[in-house]
Amino acid sequence: MTVTPRHEELLDCLRIERWATDLSGHSYSTMLELERTAVAAATPLSSDEIDEALAAHPSIGGNPEGHAAYEQRFGRVFVIRKEVRSPEEIAMEAERRLENDDIAELAEVANQLRGLALLRLRAAYADQFNSE
Repeated sequence: MTVTPRHEELLDCLRIERWATDLSGHSYSTMLELERTAVAAATPLSSDEIDEALAAHPSIGGNPEGHAAYEQRFGRVFVIRKEVRSPEEIAMEAERRLENDDIAELAEVANQLRGLALLRLRAAYADQFNSE
């Protein structure tokens, strides 16, 4: 069985038009093939693409002071894969990242967005590959 993701579904995983266009309309035989293609298409992400993705990204809960400091420093919402982190770990990570320069933080945000996209792709498509 192959899976052909739709553009709109892909935008739910990572709201970057170029990325969704690159992945949509193609058939993938395995989840691993889709994941590898997704990572390749999201590497690198331009500053404008990161801004595009973050414009649709919700602010995560907890530690509003730390997130406000981050948003003040970098001018964008704090993004992190929080699935295996405690609120304390997220707060510590926000503090650590405040020390990044703009280039290092842009790379960090791009990495987080790629990771979030993979998590969302797995949630959206893993069952379709497993139903063979």
